[in-house]
Amino acid sequence: MVVAPIRHDCMDRLKSLLESMSDPPGMAKPDDARFPFEKFDTLHYARFVILDDKTVGDFKEAGERIPHYDPSLAFLGDCDGPGDAFLAKAADVAGNGLCEIFSHCIDPPSPGNLLWWMRQHSLRPAAAYVNYVGRTVEQIHREAALRDAVVAYLEKNPPAADNPQATHRAVIAFVKGSELKLPAEDPTPAAWRVADLVDLFVPIVALAIAIVLLVIFPWLFIPLVIAVVAFLVVLRWYEKTEPEIIHQPTDELAKELARLEDHDVTNQFTVLGSVKPSLFRRLLLIVLLSVISYFARHIYTRGHLGRVRSIHFARWVYLDKGCRRVMFASNYDGSLDSYMDDFINKAGFGLNLAFGSGLGYPRTNWLIRNGSKEEQKFKYTLRRHQVPTQVWYKAYPALTAPDLARNTRVRKGIEAASMSDAAIRAWLSDL
Repeated sequence: MVVAPIRHDCMDRLKSLLESMSDPPGMAKPDDARFPFEKFDTLHYARFVILDDKTVGDFKEAGERIPHYDPSLAFLGDCDGPGDAFLAKAADVAGNGLCEIFSHCIDPPSPGNLLWWMRQHSLRPAAAYVNYVGRTVEQIHREAALRDAVVAYLEKNPPAADNPQATHRAVIAFVKGSELKLPAEDPTPAAWRVADLVDLFVPIVALAIAIVLLVIFPWLFIPLVIAVVAFLVVLRWYEKTEPEIIHQPTDELAKELARLEDHDVTNQFTVLGSVKPSLFRRLLLIVLLSVISYFARHIYTRGHLGRVRSIHFARWVYLDKGCRRVMFASNYDGSLDSYMDDFINKAGFGLNLAFGSGLGYPRTNWLIRNGSKEEQKFKYTLRRHQVPTQVWYKAYPALTAPDLARNTRVRKGIEAASMSDAAIRAWLSDL
């Protein structure tokens, strides 16, 4: 993610340029001359979005000074492999176009220093979620082509209901005799595995050490209990005394957002907001996003975030060093209403943990209760803090997250040397 403040006299020209990069509105032209998205074979999703928070007036209602933030242009992508390698290729393949786009920003780059400039303006996510860790763009395209070919074969050669084994063997023979390449799951780089293991075990080891210390020195329970009680008292005090600032989004914003949505089975979502003005809330959010990051990296790596299966990629990013502003960006299947309902019904407490420290979020109770359960207030808040995403790219149109999971199952069924009759029938149901 690359972020740079926009020059005040360039906002209209930048919006016009970004509008010209999309057709229909919001959907990137894959072959756009300024940034040819389709030439990046490791890029799942990308977006150019103007981050302009129109809700800072809420600080006045909270009895605080209204802060000033310059509107910024953000360029972010969800890609296979190291992000820096993607930036290097972007500078090489689309350097002139990126310089033209970022020329609307304060202290813009030149072709000679573009890569350095993008690195200097890069922001790492505080937490990030990947639907299926390790599934590459190439694998997705090949698995989709494989399933399409097998479906076409079975339409001409209907499977025998009484002999699933023969059907399985026939499909395997068809694939082997065709020019189709069985997509392989790319091996994970060793350095990434090492870093991932370290990230996994350091908190576990720290927790184990803490437990051992408590066993050896039981008196440590006393300050621990005092600390927990003090935290809960302070938390409830903030939850009860912080003003609940809820406003209905304007019709103008709703129409602009709707204009950019539902052009594919998947949609983009970009939300921008401020953390409630207290050190307690900022520290609490840092801890909670660290926990979310840990679970997203090590637990929810195979197609679901809790019970929610519609998200492809998501990230939370601090927009300043003081952790006073946060951007959330995601790529999800279905409509926005179904997306919000999915979370409210299946992971409401998770929404409260992730967004409950945001200014304008519905009041929570003991951190995990209420909040998003106030459905209308929650939907108002999310829609009001959403910003239009001017250019959004998806590498595999018309494919949902369940489609990707289904195509992987089809490929694994072809790779299997043998399966039971019941397993083959289940496999055929994906075709």
